[in-house]
Amino acid sequence: MPATKPILACLRFVCLSMLILPLAGFTSAERLFAPSPDLWPRWERHSPASPKEIDFSAWDAFLKRNVIIGSDGVHRVDYGAIAAGQAASLDAIVTDLAAVPISEFARDQQFAFWVNLYNAVTVKVIVDHYPVETIRDIDISPGFFSEGPWDKELVAVEGEALTLNDIEHRILRPIWDDPRIHYAVNCASIGCPNLAVSAFTGGGLEAQLDTAARGYINDPRGVSIVGDRVTVSKIYDWFHEDFGGSTKSVLAHLQRYAEPALATRLQEIGTIEDTAYDWSLNDIAVPATE
Repeated sequence: MPATKPILACLRFVCLSMLILPLAGFTSAERLFAPSPDLWPRWERHSPASPKEIDFSAWDAFLKRNVIIGSDGVHRVDYGAIAAGQAASLDAIVTDLAAVPISEFARDQQFAFWVNLYNAVTVKVIVDHYPVETIRDIDISPGFFSEGPWDKELVAVEGEALTLNDIEHRILRPIWDDPRIHYAVNCASIGCPNLAVSAFTGGGLEAQLDTAARGYINDPRGVSIVGDRVTVSKIYDWFHEDFGGSTKSVLAHLQRYAEPALATRLQEIGTIEDTAYDWSLNDIAVPATE
């Protein structure tokens, strides 16, 4: 680990402590630093009547070849194999996706496009810096306090250079205003919703998003209950506004996709005590039983 990283971490902590008093439970200090939706109007362009469909078959085949479903339900990626022999194929996938004239397509096609592009670029940035223990160690974003790759311009679409944060927080979240976005985009971490083993498509979008939501919420990474203590993913805290902006609305969202037994327990308890998140890389090199 570079010597500067502990210093930066210390500075972040000091600045945070000066700004606010420590918060506990579901209201965390980290929420203050999570990006809010910030519309980039240029990406509102679309063609509502367009029947055209985007070909995601190359990305779909890549996912099926390299995403492994562990016995614990976690989807892990074979980054080592990709780095050793498939880097050029991944580069070509990203290049081909970025070349799509996305403004000429209807909204459902655009949504699938941005999710698939985000995920492909995320896998590529891991492979380009592999091996790493966590995506947060890829400190290529500009700015002294920046961490990770999210604010680095990594791809260009229709002549516009884009960061991962641009795609998620300036395009997907403000245009579609759908909390299920958080189950679709993947940050290459164990604590994140799974990277899907199939490409998102315009025609299958609703079913895919619902499946992703159910998969995460009914997994301990999304929601866990010990006794009467409910712990949820930090995602619901960082982006609480997307889930209604209150503990009550987050619980309602969770119950919507929870299996019956879990939904009943959430309703009975009626509060959230804590949050958790595992930033470890979702690498196949980690045994699936761990």
